[in-house]
Amino acid sequence: MLITVIGRGHSGTRAISHTLSASGVYMGEPLNVSGDLLPPQKMYDACRVFAQYVNYTGELEWDFSHVIGSDPTPEFRTLIEEYLHTVLTSDSKLRGWKIPETTLVYPWIVKMFPDAAYIFWVRDPRDCILNSHLTDDLADFGVKYTLPKRYLDECKTEEDIVRLKRSVSWYYQREIVRSIPKPAKWISFRFEDMVLDQDAQLQRLSEFIGTDAAKIEMRRESVGRYKNDTGVHYFDFFEADMKELGYL
Repeated sequence: MLITVIGRGHSGTRAISHTLSASGVYMGEPLNVSGDLLPPQKMYDACRVFAQYVNYTGELEWDFSHVIGSDPTPEFRTLIEEYLHTVLTSDSKLRGWKIPETTLVYPWIVKMFPDAAYIFWVRDPRDCILNSHLTDDLADFGVKYTLPKRYLDECKTEEDIVRLKRSVSWYYQREIVRSIPKPAKWISFRFEDMVLDQDAQLQRLSEFIGTDAAKIEMRRESVGRYKNDTGVHYFDFFEADMKELGYL
């Protein structure tokens, strides 16, 4: 079984990567402390290839019809296959990878690996945007966007603007995920549930991957950090997603 994790950076994806590794899933090599498969550059380049086929239509709207209606380009396939070389050539029964940028190319990953098992990982955006990640500015990966003027006008500091960029990134990655039907093998986890009710979530994971999922240390203080934050950590374009995910 080939397994991958879909989730924005700083959503706690290292927890599921470490859990999978501890459960006997080969996650490629080498890995960094976050459980990301290294080196990442070919994945980053693949993200920029993919972004060329996404049409930005203004405000918080993107048209993914081109990538959905077309096959991954040869360049994209080569970059992904080279990035995943240690995973794809492994003879491990359970193998996979995790790097947050996979989410930026999710529709074409599904086209390349339709039979893979997809773990969709989410975290409350109010916590997710508190710290930095490489995907904070989508333009770094070739994604076209502008900061909506209404929200930009509400920003009072440079840090507020940074938080807005992170928020747009969080929202964009939600848009990517919902742009295509769920793959045949798919499961969703909330970071908060894994922290606060790990045993129940590990049971779900065990059934999904077909082997006992290992328990790792989780920090309860990682949940609800926004409650002690004095900066901007909520924009109203989060609302529909937060309701769907059970955060409101």
